[in-house]
Amino acid sequence: MERNRDGYISPLSTRYASREMQYLFSDNNKFRTWRKLWIALAKAEKQLGLDITDAQIAQLESHADDVNYDVAEAREKQVRHDVMSHVYAYGQQCPDAEAIIHLGATSCYVGDNTDVIILRDAARLVLRKCAQVLRNLAAFADQYKLLPCLAYTHLQPAQLTTVGKRATLWMNELVMDVENLEYQVSALGLRGVKGTTGTQASFMELFDGDEEKVKSLERLVAEQVGFDKWVPVSGQTYSRKVDAYFLGALSGIAQSACKFATDLRLLQSFEEMEEPFEKSQIGSSAMPYKRNPMRSERICALSRYVIQDAVNPAMTAATQWFERTLDDSANRRIAVAEAFLAVDAILEIYINVTAGLVVYDRVVRRRVMEKLPFMATEDIMMEAVKRGGNRQELHEALREHSHAAARQVKVEGGANDLIDRIAADPLFPLSRQEIEAQMDPGRYVGRAPGQVTEYLRDVIAPILARYPDENIRAELNV
Repeated sequence: MERNRDGYISPLSTRYASREMQYLFSDNNKFRTWRKLWIALAKAEKQLGLDITDAQIAQLESHADDVNYDVAEAREKQVRHDVMSHVYAYGQQCPDAEAIIHLGATSCYVGDNTDVIILRDAARLVLRKCAQVLRNLAAFADQYKLLPCLAYTHLQPAQLTTVGKRATLWMNELVMDVENLEYQVSALGLRGVKGTTGTQASFMELFDGDEEKVKSLERLVAEQVGFDKWVPVSGQTYSRKVDAYFLGALSGIAQSACKFATDLRLLQSFEEMEEPFEKSQIGSSAMPYKRNPMRSERICALSRYVIQDAVNPAMTAATQWFERTLDDSANRRIAVAEAFLAVDAILEIYINVTAGLVVYDRVVRRRVMEKLPFMATEDIMMEAVKRGGNRQELHEALREHSHAAARQVKVEGGANDLIDRIAADPLFPLSRQEIEAQMDPGRYVGRAPGQVTEYLRDVIAPILARYPDENIRAELNV
């Protein structure tokens, strides 16, 4: 199909989001789900005694997927109502069932229930992709759990950690998001069969005031579309706080992804790690030597969009009047869909990057060894104290030597000569060989390797067991 180049097209559909996520928010999925809900309603009403025939239901089912958009769109131009236009179009295809389509329902029966179904399905897709990111990072963390690297506070070298342990920090924030989104899915209830203002008055009329049948109707409809719960009370719509909860969870994923991508961009600047870089990839139009972290930058860019987009449903929830106002509709059509599409795009890139992370071990070690003498001073001081040295005198000597060595590096541009200075100081009753023995980076990573092993076993493995590897791969326009 030729692309329309005279009108705006969202980059989320042409450049970023996956086909499977785009389908969930497509017209076909939306309007086919409307028809499935109308079929579910008719079946439930028939089962509870209304005058609906098997032939009518069979006719509805025969046209469940072939939506006659031309008829619906022409009708909407006349009546200015999308639901009634599709009721009309469905009735044109199913003349024998026309009279019982949408029986007793209001527009939000199909509109809101479809939105809930899409929220559930889109969230499940997001969770699968989060699990793939965790699977990639778990393999990476295990591979590099023993490799010491600089750890930072205030973006200043502090102590040592390991490359694998740092990866668990990225993972743990995403795990928090997974648990949050899983909870939102588990708590999600269908809007149900509530009528115009949530009182089920129209269904009470249909069933001659039989409350038990009206309650059964809701259960039967929910079961047919895969829900075991429905909201206990509502106005015309399900509470818009549900949208806010889901987009809050998506914002969390964006925050975690942005944190990872920012760290990777910094590490790429340090030349310790890189995102994947294809053989023919161009990093800069002006500087051929450059290897820009463009995928990580894209994660950060899309993440900012999702984080700010999460404000939309919060404002919508806060400004609903009584049982419902329509000022939510236009906003929700954009905000909810685009949040899911953007998070999907983020995760596609996140999967791609974590599947091909590059670590430059020698650069990592060189940078460690440049700073390790400073970090080893406490151990050197403790060993000297054990041999009879005065802690306060040793501490002051180390302070002076450290500042002098730092000045040698920063001002003079020389090598870190702290070990030479300590070895030459008679205050320290240690040989140069004994001092250098303190320079093994593995001595300074604490429990980092063990923490990685335990984390992968106790936290990550159960999550991955819930989401078996489906080889979800990112296909990027880069």
